[in-house]
Amino acid sequence: MTRRTPRGSDRGQAHTLEAVLSAMILLTSVIFALQVTAVTPLSASTSSQHIENQQQATAEGLLTAAVDSGALERTLLFWGDSDGDDDDEFRGATGETYYTGGYPPTEFGRMLRSTFGDRGVVANVYVRYHTDAGDERRQRLFYQGEPSDNAATATHLVTLYDDAVLYDDEDDDGVAEPTETEIDGENFYAEDTDGADSGVYNVLRVEVVVWRM
Repeated sequence: MTRRTPRGSDRGQAHTLEAVLSAMILLTSVIFALQVTAVTPLSASTSSQHIENQQQATAEGLLTAAVDSGALERTLLFWGDSDGDDDDEFRGATGETYYTGGYPPTEFGRMLRSTFGDRGVVANVYVRYHTDAGDERRQRLFYQGEPSDNAATATHLVTLYDDAVLYDDEDDDGVAEPTETEIDGENFYAEDTDGADSGVYNVLRVEVVVWRM
């Protein structure tokens, strides 16, 4: 004859199991809530730092690619009196000696746009150099506003030699082309600091500052 387990015992075991599961769920919920409360500020900070690091790495990669292709040097030398007002500036700049309303009309400008323009990231580009007296000066190349507190910065050195020439785009095809005018202290924003015999004209430090809008 088959023996049957009393139903009351079955119900008791079920209730016990339910109680254990409920306690586990409650404990898990409390632990989760405490973790969320404890790590939210840290998580936001960590996320912000991660974004800054990512933007810095992207800017460094952009500069490296622009240096390797020659695009950065051509833009640094894209200088002269392009509007006939007897004032030198980056060619195509309007209102200032640097670009503000749009990206530089060069390959480097297009690299800036494709890297940051479509991602909600803005950038400033500065050129720092030393004078013959040893003072450091800064020339803006591209300016989109005052950087935020979370801005990231990347830099790269570009050495210009005594035989470097200015660049222009006379046919307006977006390609900077060399002229026959060698740079000197009269026609270029940076002066010759290493003397006539060294072969080096000046060392420019290009600084890209990026941040989210």
